[in-house]
Amino acid sequence: MIFDFITWNVNPEILPLGPLSLRWYGLLFATGFVLGYFILKKIFTKEGYSIELLDQVTMYMVVGTIIGARLGHVLFYDPRYYFENPLKIFAVWEGGLASHGAAIGILTALFIFVKKNKLSYLWLLDRIGMLVALGGVFIRLGNLMNSEIYGIETSLPWGFIFTREHETMPKHPTQIYEALSYLFIFVFLYFLYNKNIFVKQRGKLFGIFLILLFGARFLIEYIKNPQSDFEKALPLDMGQLLSIPLILVGIGLIIWANRKSRQKVS
Repeated sequence: MIFDFITWNVNPEILPLGPLSLRWYGLLFATGFVLGYFILKKIFTKEGYSIELLDQVTMYMVVGTIIGARLGHVLFYDPRYYFENPLKIFAVWEGGLASHGAAIGILTALFIFVKKNKLSYLWLLDRIGMLVALGGVFIRLGNLMNSEIYGIETSLPWGFIFTREHETMPKHPTQIYEALSYLFIFVFLYFLYNKNIFVKQRGKLFGIFLILLFGARFLIEYIKNPQSDFEKALPLDMGQLLSIPLILVGIGLIIWANRKSRQKVS
């Protein structure tokens, strides 16, 4: 055996700044958006869209992600606590963002954006999906730096002992599993886009994104600790239950895109 587990005790705070602080999670979250912006800039320039339009869609995405992710956590994972302490809903710095809520927030924000600018919703989603996967890589690395959302106990040599959370036994580093899965999905979808594969079948790239990303999330949830106590009584945890409808939407989009393509050919 090359190594016997990994003791993880990284300080989530990089630099204290008075009452606030610069944290790894925030830095990685912002990094994901910045990289996504430059990739989307390349796509918009290639397809003849203005930088002004790019800046608008980026702002919609940022707002949709933050609001959706926070409300998702509040409503899906701990509604009783937040309804009893409503001001805590705004305490984003204390943690608590849900990826499924972020997905709903992004979808809603982009729908408003395309209606305002008279663009194709599916055209935009096909290009945004891969960037959401890339953003997910950095968010999960941020979770790792926070020593949160990790897995169940494991005897595998790459298990992490999260000492900051007072753990004494190695756990699956599910943050890394998800980050690697999302990185593969981004690279795969970006390859399909660059090679012009399925690009003309609107909705198909986004459908593939939904199936791959939430399919990976569904499987990894089996070795992840539940985020709330009520999940322990469920046959599937909340992350899995929320992933199923998004996977089904992805399947439906692919079927729809294939039918539309055959109709054009005939």
